[in-house]
Formats: sequence, structure tokens, C-alpha cells
Amino acid sequence: MGNTIGAGIFVLTGTVAALHAGPAVTLSFAIASLACLFAGLCYAEFAAMVPVAGSAYSYAYATFGELIAWIIGWSIMLEYLFSASLVAIGWSGYATALLADLGVHLPAVLSGAPFKAGDGLHVVATGRWIDLPAVLITLACTALLIIGTRQSAIVNSIIVGMKVLAIVVLVIACLQYIDPHNWQPFVPANTGKIGDFGWTGVLRGAGIVFFAYIGFDGVSTLAEEAHNPQRTMPLSLFFSLAICTALYIAVSLVITGIADFHQLNVADPLYKALSLAHADLGWLKFLVGIVAVFGMISVILLSLLGQIRIFYAMGRDGLLPPVLARTNERFHTPHVGTLVTGILSALTAGLVPLDLLGELISIGTLMAFAMVCGGIIILRYKSPQLHRPFRTPWVPLIPGLGVLSCVVLMLYLPADTWIRLAIWLGLGFAVYFGYGRAHSKLREER
Repeated sequence: MGNTIGAGIFVLTGTVAALHAGPAVTLSFAIASLACLFAGLCYAEFAAMVPVAGSAYSYAYATFGELIAWIIGWSIMLEYLFSASLVAIGWSGYATALLADLGVHLPAVLSGAPFKAGDGLHVVATGRWIDLPAVLITLACTALLIIGTRQSAIVNSIIVGMKVLAIVVLVIACLQYIDPHNWQPFVPANTGKIGDFGWTGVLRGAGIVFFAYIGFDGVSTLAEEAHNPQRTMPLSLFFSLAICTALYIAVSLVITGIADFHQLNVADPLYKALSLAHADLGWLKFLVGIVAVFGMISVILLSLLGQIRIFYAMGRDGLLPPVLARTNERFHTPHVGTLVTGILSALTAGLVPLDLLGELISIGTLMAFAMVCGGIIILRYKSPQLHRPFRTPWVPLIPGLGVLSCVVLMLYLPADTWIRLAIWLGLGFAVYFGYGRAHSKLREER
């Protein structure tokens, strides 16, 4: 839950409600959670077989070889590297709003991306220079990770409890201020374009809020350490997803109930909804602002850490420069990989708009998850004799549903998002064939 509850609930809830699904964003969360459950059960089998750093990249590398592993690893970079940037943008929105309420106003030119996504692949200038708070918080988290993950884990444990408690307080406190008219119609009529409200909007929203569940696969990486993984892994995945989904649905119902969903396309939708509510909720705004500011720090830390591990694994295997796997003698952390991750993520947070990042992260993650689910089916028939401490139930039904649900959600994302994914994959193949293939440790061993 600590790895999952973050920008999805604090940021994307408002964006998806305002642009795609309306109050039915709650249904988008439910659909996305089902796709995550299928993928999580497949992740768990791989994690139990290959309990090493690198997430899906390492699973594919050990079972299918380096090319498939490269495609998955390069796609997973969209999940971790850019999700840290997106969370930092959300953090900036809440921090800026909270400071403004306290009488401290940051210059507008230093609190937003210099452009936003327009129609198709076009971009529109915003008149701003850089989202400086997003850059600074990303660099601060990077410094903390260089010092050591133990210190960051302690910070994270404290923050998780604060987040869950604040969300529960928010839901309970706002129940009496809900105006049911704000939910009418619950599924707004489609505008005539796919993904603009209606049921296609709900499905597009599910594809975008899929980002909200990034981090659930962290449960699966502990499969090898569980005493009875065949029993406890499905329960852990199910209950963590169920609790997170319940919190997401409750919050989305509340904020679309106390405010007009059309006004929630901002980086701080919970804060905005409380400002629009016809009630004196200043104390709750302050609580949510404080918890969001501190709560999203833990998600930035974990997102950066996930990317650092992938860089570490790829550097160790020779597919990226080995300096990315080099550890600091004093802190025993991969300091070069951490610096590269932090700087790339900070620049993205400062310069790239929120809506573009959300869709790009989701489509890359969905593609990687679909390949993991398909890999379970292939490996069961290709190598049935392998030791599996945890076995995905009902193969090929569960992984098949995982592939299907991920592909369907990808298909409902905008066409320009597919173009950006193709560009990203093209860049990945250029790196692989230009460097990785020639320096691969796997090929050297042959």
C-alpha cells in the first residue's frame, strides 16, 4: 500500500474525472484494479523463480533472453523513471497551493512546465519557465537515496501511516457535504470522440489511472521470502489491491460529490475540491495539503529506487554501461545510477506536462505487464519442469485475462500516446543495437 498510494489518488483522480470519465472515474479505478490483479499473480510466479533486483526485466532476462528482457526493461523505465517525475509535479502543485494559503506565493514562471500537450503531437507554450519545486524535491530524494535506502525506508514507513489516516479522515469528514447532483449523470454522455466521456471515457480513464496501481508489483518481489507463497501471495496481492481500490473509489466519490468534476483538472484535485466545497473545510485542506506534501515524497523515493534497480541490473548484464552498477564505497549504494536516475527524472518533472506523462507511463507499464502475463503461458509449456515456489493459478486463463485486459486498456489510450511509445521503443532499440548487444555479458559467456 505504501508503494501504491500516491499520485494516482492525489493527482490523477481529478484529471481523469475532468477530461474523460466524470464521476465514473470510480469505475475506471475498479477496472484498472482487476487488470492489476491478473498481472500481479503472473508477476508473483516470476518473482519466486527469479528473486533478484530488476523486476520484470530480470525475470525476462533469466527466462527468455536479452532482447525480450530489453523491451520489457525499457518499457518499465516509463513506469519508474517518469512516474517519479509525475509524482513530483503533483507534489509541486500541493506544496505551491499550501504555501499560497500560508501567504507565501511562488512566482508563476517557476511553478509549472513551459508547455502543455495540445491536439495530436502538438505542444502549446504556457508562458512558464520550469516547475522548480518539482525539480528540487526530486533532487532531494535522489540525495537521500545516495546516502542509503535504510534511511529512506524509515521515512517511508512513517509517511505511509499518515497517508492512509488522512485519506480516511477526508472521506468521513466530507460525507455530509456531498451534493448528489454533482453525480448526475454518473457516466457523462460521450462527446462524439472516443475517450471523451461515456463508456469509452471510462475505459480510457482506466488506462490512465492504471498508473495509480504502479507499485503493487512490489508485493510479488517478496514471493521467495514468504513462508507459504502459494497461499500468502494471492492473499497479499488481493488484499493490498482491494484496500487501495476501496480508498481510491471512496476518495473519487467524495471529491466528485463535493465539487463539479469539470474543475478538477489540476495538479492538486483534492485540495481544489475542498476549496470548491460549500463548507468551511480549511482545517481539512491544511491536513490534506500537509499529508500530500509529505506522502508523495515516499512515492518519489520508491519510484526512483525501482528505476535505480533496473539500471543496476542492466549495467550488471552489460546492456547499459557498467558504471550504472558501480556502488559507492562509503554508502554502498549505486551512486552513479542514482545520480543519472535523479537528474533525468528532475529534468522531466521540471519541463514535461502532467497529462502527457500520465498516459505515457500507463501505456509503457501496460505493455510490459501484458508481456509478463504472456510469458507465464509460454514458459509453462516451454519449461514445465522449472521449480516454481509460487504458481499462477488457472493457467492459461489468468495470464490470458491479464494480456487481454492490459491490451484493451492500451487500445483506449489516445493515438498520439501510441506514437510516443513507438518513439520511445525506437530509441530503446537504437541503444540496444548500438551498445547493449555488443557489450552483453550473456553473449560474452557464449
